[in-house]
Amino acid sequence: MSAQEYRAPESVGRLEKRALVVGVLGLIVSIVGWITNAPDFYRSYLLAFLLVLGLSLGSLGLLMLQHLTGGQWGIMIRRPLESATRVLWLVAVFSVPLVFGMKYLYTTHTVDDQTRIGWLNPPPVGHEGALSDLQQKYLTHNFFILRIVIYFAVWIGLMLLFNRLSQQQDVNRDDRALRARFKFWAGPGIILYVFAMTFAAIDWSMSLSPHWASTIYGFLFVAGQAISAMALMIITVIMFSRSEPFAGIVHKRHLHDLGNLLFAFNMLWAYFSFSQLLIIWSGNQPEEITFYRSRLSGGWGYVAVLVLVLHFLIPFFALLSRDVKRNQSILAKIAMWMIAMRCLDLFWLTRPEFTSRALPTLWDIGAVLALGGIWLWFFAVQLKQQPLLPLGEPKLAEAIGNHEH
Repeated sequence: MSAQEYRAPESVGRLEKRALVVGVLGLIVSIVGWITNAPDFYRSYLLAFLLVLGLSLGSLGLLMLQHLTGGQWGIMIRRPLESATRVLWLVAVFSVPLVFGMKYLYTTHTVDDQTRIGWLNPPPVGHEGALSDLQQKYLTHNFFILRIVIYFAVWIGLMLLFNRLSQQQDVNRDDRALRARFKFWAGPGIILYVFAMTFAAIDWSMSLSPHWASTIYGFLFVAGQAISAMALMIITVIMFSRSEPFAGIVHKRHLHDLGNLLFAFNMLWAYFSFSQLLIIWSGNQPEEITFYRSRLSGGWGYVAVLVLVLHFLIPFFALLSRDVKRNQSILAKIAMWMIAMRCLDLFWLTRPEFTSRALPTLWDIGAVLALGGIWLWFFAVQLKQQPLLPLGEPKLAEAIGNHEH
């Protein structure tokens, strides 16, 4: 197989241009929001940041999972996964504004005449709402910034490792020791990714309400990131399949496998979400129910129903169908829908800490378009850097063969 033959098709170039235009327009709206209403802007920015972070980190997790299991499902999407992980450099830059927005995100504020405690300026020790000794030591300005550096150092280190090994495999196609190294590092890599993401979810999202805690909270984000990344890969593969030579090597069984995985990850996310709700509901402890009390009442209760119906029930029944998972047009629309639902879920997870108004703002739209558009632009640029198939993979011929099980 010729490496030049499997370069990015013209559709990637069109995606690059359109994504950049969308990103610039969203950036203009976001700058206006930052100037006119900084608190609302940074709350919108946190939502958009968590969304694009999931695209890159979910891709990193899927990449390591494929190397660990050796499944053929990941061979078709390995290079797009690697391209998405390389956008982590850009996502690390996206994290910088969060440092400047800490005073708007993690400080004490009032919502409907109720005081929401923030860890940057909590009440003094001995007063109601004061932080514990451990929280006072952990939730500090400088330590928060240091942890951001550590998280991205771990994730980018894993990204560099697996991208470098993949490049070596293209040169040394019959190196069995190299194939063993993929699996050797994939197991610990997944653990490091999940461990770092758990603490990052605590820092960036759960600490919006520092007196509330959930041990499964980080896994909600990990499962959601897997959904985002798999949906993105489905859209990418279908985009490739509309031009040669990929039109001849992307078969219905590939879409079926990817659709099954999207279904499984959505089930996993639903399981984690329901488990957290069930445990907190059955415990009914005053310090634990605050999370759901604000999210299941008023307008946010309607958003919760939308998350249940639109994020879980509709995709669940749609992806049960074998024909749907093998239909390019329908599956691509479901994948785009799932990414939009990830945005809705993140909106429901983060925004009730700041307002009882359960409606998105212009700054939400601007921030998502800005970071999402720029992320897709850089992703398209990365897709052009290497052949879109891992030509050194020994199982490649079998993976792209036209055989149906």
